[in-house]
Amino acid sequence: MLQCTRTIRLGDKKIMVMAKRQSLLLVSTCSLVLATASLIGCSSQSKANGGPDQGAAQAMPVKVQTVSAQKVSDFTEYLATLKSRRSSVVQPQVDGQVTKIFVRSGDRVSAGTPILQIDPLKQQAAVNNLEANRESRLATLQLAEKELQRRRQLAAAGVVSKQDLDQAQTAFDAARADVEGLAAGVREQRVQLQYYTVKALSDGVVGDIPVRVGDRVSNQTVLTTLDQGGELEAYISVPADRAGDLRRGTPIEIVNGEGAVRTTVSFVSPRVDPETQLLLIKAAVPNKDGRFRNEQVVHARVLWREVERPLIPVTAVSRVSGQTFAFVAEQNGDKAVARQRAITVGEIMGNNYVVLEGVNPGDKLITGGVQMLADGMPVKPQA
Repeated sequence: MLQCTRTIRLGDKKIMVMAKRQSLLLVSTCSLVLATASLIGCSSQSKANGGPDQGAAQAMPVKVQTVSAQKVSDFTEYLATLKSRRSSVVQPQVDGQVTKIFVRSGDRVSAGTPILQIDPLKQQAAVNNLEANRESRLATLQLAEKELQRRRQLAAAGVVSKQDLDQAQTAFDAARADVEGLAAGVREQRVQLQYYTVKALSDGVVGDIPVRVGDRVSNQTVLTTLDQGGELEAYISVPADRAGDLRRGTPIEIVNGEGAVRTTVSFVSPRVDPETQLLLIKAAVPNKDGRFRNEQVVHARVLWREVERPLIPVTAVSRVSGQTFAFVAEQNGDKAVARQRAITVGEIMGNNYVVLEGVNPGDKLITGGVQMLADGMPVKPQA
């Protein structure tokens, strides 16, 4: 190449420069081949000396737990309405205009406490009129009694006839009957007058009072409610096709945001509603802590039987395209790998799913980091 360089003219300098570039490229290529061979030799020496294999995939540490079967309830959940046997709706027994309200919503009252006043003036006038008529008839009765005594004396002396005495007796009896009838009418109207003051029939807490002073009410108007609290009763409607599975003593769980209260069926209706084909059942609901309210709608679980099912944590479950999956650690030779299984889950109990299919007792369930796993990935199980 040196000889070629010397014989090339200045005008051909470009050709000489290209020759130098080709030489540099050849040198660079030789250097890369030597470096690669050196790395391969080092890698081979490292493997021969027991060093780590850089090409092998690293096992991912995962937490696992052994799946165990536990007793769970096979149940169906329905809506239930809670009702109190110690609650009452307050309605007036007379029509009229409200003139005064003695209590406020939320007040605790005892039996006989006045709640509301309806204008009694018209009724009071009727009572006064009857009492006046009674006084008039009472005077007539007194006169008839004196006349009867006089006729008796005259009849004894032979002055008047027996007929006159009988007439005096009849007049006295009629006057006395009139007085007694008016007295009964006065008593009735006085009792009616008491209805214009609406009173609590039992102890309890006053509910909402929808009426106001000046409103006109009738015997169909709801004035308020009185609740004594305590035990409630759950009304549950169950499809008729489950009637054969229901009996007194069947376990029921009443569920709300604070947990579940366990009770049993206390009543099973002997007949099915012909329109809805639903069967009414009832269950007593303890309520000492006051967590439930009258007329509250809650979820009720009718527990048909108890079966053993695997339970797995919610965090161990993943969903892909509507399908539920879980990973279990399986041995593949001397290594552990993650296997993805399609599972069918039931209800959530606490922080666990009830597994119906896909995972069996004794499986090593991977409980953490399932979003980073793939089927067949090497894993390193940790308790």
